[in-house]
Amino acid sequence: MIRKFIYNLGQKIRNPTLKKNYNFLKETEKWSLEKLEEYQLKKLKELLKIAYHNSDFYRQKFDEQQLDINDVKTLEGLKSFPIINKKDLITFTSQIHTNLNFKKTFLATTSGTSGESLKFVREENADSFNRAAIQRGYSWYNINPWDRNGYFWGFSFSFISQQKNKILDFLQNRYRIFSYEETALKEFIKKTHKAKYIHGYSSMIYQTAVLINKLNLPKPLHLKMIKGTSEKVFDSYHSEIKKAFGLDIISEYGATESGIIAYECKQGNMHLNMEGVIVEEVEGEIVITNLQLQSFPIIRYQLGDYISLAPRDKKCTCGMNHLILEEVTGRIGENVYGIHNTYPSLYFYYIFKNLSKRDHLNLNYQVIQNEKGKLKFLLQDKIDLDEEIKLINEIKKYFKKDINFEIIQETNFSFSKGKLKNFISKINE
Repeated sequence: MIRKFIYNLGQKIRNPTLKKNYNFLKETEKWSLEKLEEYQLKKLKELLKIAYHNSDFYRQKFDEQQLDINDVKTLEGLKSFPIINKKDLITFTSQIHTNLNFKKTFLATTSGTSGESLKFVREENADSFNRAAIQRGYSWYNINPWDRNGYFWGFSFSFISQQKNKILDFLQNRYRIFSYEETALKEFIKKTHKAKYIHGYSSMIYQTAVLINKLNLPKPLHLKMIKGTSEKVFDSYHSEIKKAFGLDIISEYGATESGIIAYECKQGNMHLNMEGVIVEEVEGEIVITNLQLQSFPIIRYQLGDYISLAPRDKKCTCGMNHLILEEVTGRIGENVYGIHNTYPSLYFYYIFKNLSKRDHLNLNYQVIQNEKGKLKFLLQDKIDLDEEIKLINEIKKYFKKDINFEIIQETNFSFSKGKLKNFISKINE
């Protein structure tokens, strides 16, 4: 098969250690939780030594707090090390980089949708490990990496970027979409009839599903997987996507700097990529340690999301023993400013989650704040008076009389670099 040959040739050139990492991950998905944590501890000890002896940033951090890397005997020992954030990564990029030499490296860049973009060097093995973690998730759905696929991702502003994307898309047997326009979506849907999977921005997959259902277009017959990434998959997406494509959307959770954190199995559970990361839940926030990245160590990094981890004894019927990420509850973003008080933007998550759970009212929303004490709630759909009253009461429950708001129905949302943000604040504090 020509596509398989092209993929394997490209993989050997770009990511020579990918196959080895993939085989390792297929073996470890059968491990017990205890064996997985033994591996994590071994990798953690290696990482701490590399960071201390080869990174100016970490050596100074550890010395300032009089931390001895040799004192770490269990995974709990990690908790004594300092937490870092995105600002640290950007401010001290050069000092965080280790002085190790690698045969092959890649320049990695974060999207910058929630602030300034980060650029760092990632060695080939770490890059291959991350790709292997994605491919392991694909294997759960009988997907080959060379299968035909549709991609909701990115913008091409320059001629060079467009040509580069065309080459990459050819090598990966994919086609992509950049626009929400009906003509572009229709063309994308037509191509999807030969695809085995589609993936990318969750909001764009949802929009495509809405169009298929609205125009009563024929369902693609060969899809094995629909994967949302980079954005939260909202409750309101599921029924529309299942109706349009005949199967539900699953989640992949990760970030450029952290690598793949979790991947959803066929039973609907988000299994942590324990071989690649250690995940901590600290006061509701996710803190990540990347166990594979040595060129730019990521140790106890506040990614910027609120999460909920499942209890250790929760078992999945898929047979894997990897810990489970119950939910990514929301993005830690800007504050919401009332007339007198300040509120967390996570309130919006709870408002709409409550309506979904209690009243089975699943709404696609975006909230905008242009000035203190005022909010605009944008809804994609039209709701009746009874549903609107339920929404109003839920908003008042959280903000009392401290915020004036208006609800605007059947409206379009704003996007940042192709990504949907559910709260946009235009107040600079």
